[in-house]
Amino acid sequence: MIARRHLMGAGLGGLALAAGGRVQAQPQAAEEWPSRNVTILVPFAPGSSSDIIARAMAQQMQAALGKPVTVENRPGATGEIGARQVIRSAPDGYTLMHAPLSTWAINVALRPNLAYDPVTQLTRITQTVRTPNVLVVHPGSIPATDFPGVVAWLKANGGRASYSTSGAGSSDHLTMEMFKQVTGTEQAHVPFTGGGPATTALLAGTVQLSFQNLGSIAPQIRDGRVRPILITSETRSRLLPEVPTAVELGLRDFVVYSWQGFGGPPGMAPALLARVHAAAVAALRHEDSRTRLEELGFEVVANAPDQFAAFQEAEIARWKRVVQAGGITAD
Repeated sequence: MIARRHLMGAGLGGLALAAGGRVQAQPQAAEEWPSRNVTILVPFAPGSSSDIIARAMAQQMQAALGKPVTVENRPGATGEIGARQVIRSAPDGYTLMHAPLSTWAINVALRPNLAYDPVTQLTRITQTVRTPNVLVVHPGSIPATDFPGVVAWLKANGGRASYSTSGAGSSDHLTMEMFKQVTGTEQAHVPFTGGGPATTALLAGTVQLSFQNLGSIAPQIRDGRVRPILITSETRSRLLPEVPTAVELGLRDFVVYSWQGFGGPPGMAPALLARVHAAAVAALRHEDSRTRLEELGFEVVANAPDQFAAFQEAEIARWKRVVQAGGITAD
């Protein structure tokens, strides 16, 4: 009996030693990261804003870490296909994800049968950037030059008004749905497969208006091909100082940003998460990448993991309210 107890005690001690070894190995693994190639998965096509930002980050991370950092595009289902691949990956810091708010938040509100949970199944590392949306109209289709005039025109011509978006569930789609709810206007949704085709339809006058990301629509505004009506930022943009904010115009709770986030698989060890976060934030704040992103209309955020998590969950709740109030579906 005494011998049996001795053996059991030795076994428990061995388990404790093994567990202790694993606990001690986590910081060591974090210190060694990366020892091989790191992949940043982007669940959208090459050339998308998520892709452009991820590649800017990868360039700086690779230079700082001394190991290859590559970007892999895995588009489909508004980010779901790529997100599910990341969730299935080992939580070792070698498969990460950069994606927009549709993947991180809007999908939850819009798609009840979503096959992943971005709150419980992804490690939130940092919110990377944000950019406001701009309400623009085709000047040959809508003669109004200001917000009251556009609202009046829409109420008088709602039956034939339509707006383009980069796809169902995109920030530009739900921003227009918010606009419809607060102004009492009605215009038909014409979704496209990206911001480029949505802008092309607006420039051609196929649709009359659209909410577009600041960076993507600023050149067309400068050329006079579209007319800006309002911007959804907290304050006026230095790129469009003459364009009033929605809040200035009396639209309550209408500060809207199209944002992007950086994350990884569930279960990343705290020490590893801290190291990956430090590398990502340093890349975003590097003078070259910051300047490039600001030229494209993006504001670098680079916040802490807990700040990103709190913001993401608030965004999910917000867009759920918009989707439910408007009876919006992903179709």
